[in-house]
Amino acid sequence: MPGFETIDKQELKHLKKIFQNGGGVLFRHGFEKIRGNSFQVNEFEKKFAKKFKSKYALAVSSGTAALRVALASLGIGKNDEVITQSFTFVATVEAIVESGAKPVCTQIDDTLNMCPEDLLKKISKKTKAIILVHMLGSPGNVAKIKKICKRKNIFLIEDTAWGIGGMYDNKFLGTLGDIGTFSFDFAKTLTTGEGGMLLFRKKEHFLKAKAWHDHGHENNPKVPRWEDTRSSSGFNFRMTELQGAVGISQLKKFNNIFNKHRKNKNIILKKLKKFKQIRIRELPNNSIDASESLIFSFRNSNLAKKFRKIFFKKGYSTKILPEALNWHFAGKWTHIKELNLNKNNSYNVSLNKINKYVSLQIFYKMNNDYPQKIVSTLKEIL
Repeated sequence: MPGFETIDKQELKHLKKIFQNGGGVLFRHGFEKIRGNSFQVNEFEKKFAKKFKSKYALAVSSGTAALRVALASLGIGKNDEVITQSFTFVATVEAIVESGAKPVCTQIDDTLNMCPEDLLKKISKKTKAIILVHMLGSPGNVAKIKKICKRKNIFLIEDTAWGIGGMYDNKFLGTLGDIGTFSFDFAKTLTTGEGGMLLFRKKEHFLKAKAWHDHGHENNPKVPRWEDTRSSSGFNFRMTELQGAVGISQLKKFNNIFNKHRKNKNIILKKLKKFKQIRIRELPNNSIDASESLIFSFRNSNLAKKFRKIFFKKGYSTKILPEALNWHFAGKWTHIKELNLNKNNSYNVSLNKINKYVSLQIFYKMNNDYPQKIVSTLKEIL
């Protein structure tokens, strides 16, 4: 979670350009005479698409907005069903609910992501899309799930909020399905404070999303914006120029951030190899994780909770597992009535699996004592 760790004078320098060269225009559209051809969000989109080898990119106000815009661009709404996984941030399901569709969740497998076998059981005639979440930076079983989507003629959306930079079969996560979504909140690998991005395989979905996220504006070059053409309604999920400027600066640093993450994670992994009582989270074949966290399991949930308690006393916290399931596990979301939670739909298989895991933050600026504090905590409880 290095986003805030890497913000420095470079971001400030880029922000100043908006006021020095861009006339202080903070809106991504129009005001050409004032802004001196300074379009930060547009530049961020182009550079992001090039970096992650995609034809079409659309910047939005948050990762949650990215999911909502993705569903809208695919025409998903009332009477449709969208399947995602039970271990994810609540935003994934919230976006489905906001689209008017019914959310359906699967159990997870040993990658802690969507179980392809359970996915097959959950698909119905109403299923229009699947949202595969690369939870905590680890790729899901993309190949199996893509085959299912192709066979059933279902759209595949990748929720890559945590997975930026990760790869599957030599392709970036977020570019393997029909649409990939990203989050740039303050704790993400690349941050704009808030903000998000979508990558598209097809131009038609990109154009629909581009209009929908801007009240339906098609930004027709033949007419001024106040007389703009439109073919659908929409909402306001636009990214601001301030966010775009920070995003450009962060993107320049991304390779350094990603490589430092991998280096720091490997330092810790080498120290954990001596502990035969723990099991490192499983990765699919031909995949590279985003290295934003390190996840391992114990033989029971009591040890996972004990690890967090002792680790916290040593001055460090774990990340989501085991402490934050109220926000990251569908079986806890009784407030979302559309999930229809009951005794027969509580995702206990997934819960029993997740409860044994601990997730550790991987820092860009890792303190020298961090790996040793992990080791000493493991020694104390094992």
